Amino acid sequence: MNPTQPAVRVTTKDQSDERRETLSVTDNRTGKSFELPISEETIRALDLRPMKVRSDDFGLMSYDPAFTNTALCKSKITYIDGDKGILRYRGYPIEELAEKSTYLETAFLILYGELPSRAQLDEWSYHINHHTFIHESIKKFLEGFHYDAHPMGMLISTIAALSTFYPDARDIFNQESRRKQTWRLIGKMPTLAAFSYRHSLGMPYAYPDSDLSYAGNFLNMLFKTTEQKYRPNPTLEHALDVLFILHADHEQNCSANAMRCVGSSHVDPFSAAAAATAALYGPLHGGANEEVLHMLLEIGSVRNVPDYIKRVKSGEKKLMGFGHRIYKNYDPRARIIKGIADQVFEVMGRNALLDIALECERIALEDEYFVTRRLYPNVDFYTGLIYQSMGFPAAMFPVLFAIPRTSGWIAQWEEMLLDPEQKISRPRQVYLGSDLRSYAPMDERK
Repeated sequence: MNPTQPAVRVTTKDQSDERRETLSVTDNRTGKSFELPISEETIRALDLRPMKVRSDDFGLMSYDPAFTNTALCKSKITYIDGDKGILRYRGYPIEELAEKSTYLETAFLILYGELPSRAQLDEWSYHINHHTFIHESIKKFLEGFHYDAHPMGMLISTIAALSTFYPDARDIFNQESRRKQTWRLIGKMPTLAAFSYRHSLGMPYAYPDSDLSYAGNFLNMLFKTTEQKYRPNPTLEHALDVLFILHADHEQNCSANAMRCVGSSHVDPFSAAAAATAALYGPLHGGANEEVLHMLLEIGSVRNVPDYIKRVKSGEKKLMGFGHRIYKNYDPRARIIKGIADQVFEVMGRNALLDIALECERIALEDEYFVTRRLYPNVDFYTGLIYQSMGFPAAMFPVLFAIPRTSGWIAQWEEMLLDPEQKISRPRQVYLGSDLRSYAPMDERK
C-alpha cells in the first residue's frame, strides 16, 4: 500500500530568485515564520520544536506512523530507488553481484565497503568457515524443543543463547571484538538453521564441512545422510548462493530497523540479531514467500486464476508477492530469481505451481487495476517455489532469509554504533488518554 500523500500546496518563486536550501514555514496559530535548513533532501525533526503556541508547550512534532516518510539514519550501505527498480550494495548493482560475485564476497563488501582482494577474501572465508561449528551445549539446548517447534522460533532462541557463550561480545566498542562476533554470527547462522531443521525431522545433526562453499556447506548440514562425503548439486549450490546475495541487505526494512533500535541500547550483537530475526519471523516480512505458496495452493489451477484476480480487485483477497513498500516498479531481485528458478526446475523438475504463478503475473501485469497502482512482482513471488522445489518445507523459508540477511544486519548495527549522531532509540508519542484523575476507592467507582 502506498503511504498517504501529504496534503501540501506547492508554490514556486520566480526562477530568477536566488535558490536557498531552506524551507520557510509560517505557523498560522501564532503568525510566526520559521526558516528550516534542508540537507540531503531532509529537514531535522528537532527544527520543528521551536514552533509553540505557549512558551511552556513541548513544541511541534512530526507524526509518521510506520516511518513512511521519516529517515532514521544516514547510511552508506544500500541504495534503493523504488520508482526505477534499482538496488545497489555499496554502489554495485545487484544484477552484477548476482552474476559475478559470491555470497561471502558480497557480505565482505556490505560490511567493509569495498570488494576484497584475493588475500582478503581467502582470510575472510577462512574465519567464517572456522566459526561454523557451535558449542556442543547448543545441541542440548536445541534438543529441549518439541519435535514440531517452528525452525524460526528455534533459530531466534539459539541466536540469543549465543550471547551467553561469548561474554566478550558485550565489548561492542572494541573493533577486534566486533570483527570476531561478525565471523561467529555469519558462520554459525547456517549451522543453527540446519540443526533446527534436522531436529524437526528427528535426524542426527550433520556437522559443518570446511571444504565446501558457504552455500554448499549449508546444503551438506541440511541433507547429508549416510554418505561419507556430501557433494552438493552445483546448480542448487549456485542458486542458493545467488538467493543469499539477493537477500543480504535491503536498507531500513523492519528487521534492520529492529537491529538498529535494539542495538542502540548497546546490547551485544547476538541479542540484537535475535531481535532482528524475530522481526523477520512475521508474515509481512520474512514469511511473505510462504504466504505466496499458500495463495498458489489455494488457487489450485490455472483456470482458477481469473476468478481469484477478480476477488483480489474486489478487496476480498490479496495477491501475495505483488507490490512493495519501496518498489513501485518491477523488483530487480524478482527478475534475477525468475532466471534462477528455471535453472532449479531443470534439475528438480518443474514445480506444479509455476504455471499458476506465471498466469497470475501475466494477468496482473496487463490489468489496469494493478498497473495504475504500480503493483509488480516482488522478491517473494518466486522464492517460495524455488525453495519448495529444492526440498525445503515452508516453515524453513524465513530461516533461509535470515541466514544471508545476517551480514546486512551486522553492517547496519555497526554503522549505527559508530555514528556520533545516534542515541538510544526513543520515539515520541501523541498522547490521547485521560487527563489528570484522582484515585477512587473501590466502593466509589461506577
